[in-house]
Amino acid sequence: MLIFHKERLVFLSVPKTGTTAYETALRDRADIVISDPPELKHAPVYRYNRFFRPMFDKVCHAEMETLAVMREPISWLGSWYRYRRRPFMRGKPNSTHGVSFDDFVAAYLKGDKPGFANVGSQAKFLEPRPNGVHVTHLFRYEDQPALVRFLEERLGLRIETARENVSPPMDLELSAKTEARLRRKCAEEFALYDSIG
Repeated sequence: MLIFHKERLVFLSVPKTGTTAYETALRDRADIVISDPPELKHAPVYRYNRFFRPMFDKVCHAEMETLAVMREPISWLGSWYRYRRRPFMRGKPNSTHGVSFDDFVAAYLKGDKPGFANVGSQAKFLEPRPNGVHVTHLFRYEDQPALVRFLEERLGLRIETARENVSPPMDLELSAKTEARLRRKCAEEFALYDSIG
């Protein structure tokens, strides 16, 4: 999470959406950088609303806007699958070694997900709160130029990012049956992604 107080902007860090590269590029420009522990670095809207927003509201008398990035849902799951298949993950409970991508997605769709497929939900991360707190500026991961343009204009600087924390490349195959189940059971993920202008 990156906080720019003067610009009244909080950059929420949705996992597997390239935010580590922006954290590196903007950490010297941000007023507050939360890079650890993961539960705070990747604070979803509900956690931001509960713990961070009141601090800005009551202490700083500042109403902050929020920014987040969302990845196409199948690509997002593919990134998690590849991330958990890195060599040093072999033998660990969350490893996807020995599991096909199709089986990973099928496991993700279970009510009681096994550890390797328990990766959360972008829609849940970004879910608006009953008090009206929501993501003010939502960008597609696949449209980096729009995100960079927004940040450069808002922060008044040129931004150059390098790829970081990148999962190993590999071909990912998803059967038509599993994809149809994913689109049906996680319709809110696809609807939210499709709604990004």
